[in-house]
Order: sequence, then C-alpha cells, then structure tokens
Amino acid sequence: EWENPFATWDPQDFCNISEVALPLDTYWSPPVFIIERVDEQKSDMNYMVLMHNGSCNSTRPFQVTLTCSLIILKFPFDTQTCNLSIASFLYPETDLVMKTRRTASESMRDSQSIFLTDGEWKFTNLSIIESTEMQDDKGYSVITYEISMERRPTLYILNLILPTCALYLLDMAVLFGPSSLEEKINFQIAIILGSSMLAVILNNSLPTSSNKPPVIGT
Repeated sequence: EWENPFATWDPQDFCNISEVALPLDTYWSPPVFIIERVDEQKSDMNYMVLMHNGSCNSTRPFQVTLTCSLIILKFPFDTQTCNLSIASFLYPETDLVMKTRRTASESMRDSQSIFLTDGEWKFTNLSIIESTEMQDDKGYSVITYEISMERRPTLYILNLILPTCALYLLDMAVLFGPSSLEEKINFQIAIILGSSMLAVILNNSLPTSSNKPPVIGT
C-alpha cells in the first residue's frame, strides 16, 4: 500500500464510486525486488486498486526460487533458516521507506494456514526484520523475512539409519560368533556391499550446498 495525493476525488461527484481497479503502470508504483531470487520474477496480476482518498493497493502473487545456505551437520535432524529480502534499489531511504503491513505473528499464522503439510519440511517460525542496506554511500530500505523450516526425518530413519545400524549389528554378531573364517569373510563382503549401497543412497539424498558434511555421512 502507498499514498498518491494527486489521485483523489469525491465519490459523491462520481456516482458514489470510491475505488477503481487500474493497470499497475497507470500511476507511479514502488518497484520492489526479491534479493535472493534465482529465477525470473513474473506476475500476471499487474493491477492496482485506487481509493478515492489516494490510497493505492497492489497484491501481486509470485512463485520464486530462492538461494539459501544450508547447514546440514545434523542431517536429517536439521533445521534450516532462509531469508526472503524485499527491497527497492531505485530509491534511497530518503525517498522510499518500506514497512510491513502485518506483524510477524500474523504472517506466521497466515502462512501456516496455507502451507502444504505433507512434504519433507515443516514450517516452524517466521520473523521479520526491517533494516537499511548501504550501497554506494546510500541507504536503501530492506524488509527481510527469516523463514525457519524443520526437516521431517522419518523417511531417512527408515531408509538409512535403521538399515545401517542393522548391518553393523549383524557385523559384530558374525565377527564374534562361532562361524568359520570363510563364512565370516563372505559375510563381511556382503556387509561392505550393503554399506556401499546405503552410502550411494545417502549421497543422492544429501544437498550439496554445505561446507561441512553431515555427521551421518562421516
């Protein structure tokens, strides 16, 4: 939302029309960008609602892919925090100051109501930070949404952790059992092959955007 004092009228003079929907480029609108996006930013709803008092409102849905640094040391029991920063680098803070319309708790409640809960990630927390970013000795208003997501580990426990533990328990049982040396060697080879297959599955499941390998991988 923003104010345009040059676009006002008296509804009584225009058949009690108090608001009108117009193309977004009819009047000035604040150009905003998502800093962390890695794909092209598009929206099909390039319209705005203009109120009789000069108040402008534009709701534009986006589906974007963001870049995020992952810390997978505790995989698959990890919690990731990614930022979604909205800024306008065409106008410095002396000309344009961005403010959030909703509080962090309200945004958290609305996000949880529409979030898909049957995926790998569980939406746990949302915080909002209003800050100023310096570029070329000028300050620009930035709003950052910190999104915390917790991984659901059930699938990894069933497919990786439990089979790995079972293999090593069998390994110790055979190693200290009464079997002959030839049987122990054959079983050890089978253990190595099974562990190698689990390592391949683990390698395909792990994200590659992390500096430290996970404990389970080590």
